[in-house]
Amino acid sequence: MTLPPWPADPPTFGQVRLRAVEARDGAMARRLSTDPYVPQTGSLPGDASASEAGAWVVRHQGRHAEGAGFSFTIARRSDGDAVGHCGLWLKGLEEGRASGGYAIAPAERGRGYAADALAALTEFAWSVPGVQRIELFIEPWNAASIRTAERAGYRRKRLLVGYQMIGGQSRDVLLYVAVRAPKRAKAGRNF
Repeated sequence: MTLPPWPADPPTFGQVRLRAVEARDGAMARRLSTDPYVPQTGSLPGDASASEAGAWVVRHQGRHAEGAGFSFTIARRSDGDAVGHCGLWLKGLEEGRASGGYAIAPAERGRGYAADALAALTEFAWSVPGVQRIELFIEPWNAASIRTAERAGYRRKRLLVGYQMIGGQSRDVLLYVAVRAPKRAKAGRNF
């Protein structure tokens, strides 16, 4: 699938800016890999070595070109330092759907970066032609991620039993959704 071009202006919200993944983000990837949960949800190995983190960076640098979606580093606006990672995945674009994901390095949590990043990612998603709905899949025990989704305006839809493979096991996840606001016709026009 051919995706829309990379955004000319990095998406921003609050205290974060979403930028392309760069080689220097290997250090942030290594910090992310120390969380026992993060490696279960993607391709970053637990306690990643420098070369494993570098390979993860290269994979994410290629996500747009391969048509998977947009992979972003979450950077603080104040100093540009990487604090996490997020992505907008577009395998359901033909049906108007996208999915999102986010992770903040353990030492950076509790500062609102995840909610700001999700708000920036969501606003960016509405600029992608065809995206009408963004889905998040969150395990029911993950209270911090649930708060992040709700703070960014997502609404809980339902529990999906055995829906997603996480850490090699079929797990239940909560479906959270944001839907593009419909465009309103201008006053006085009937179309």
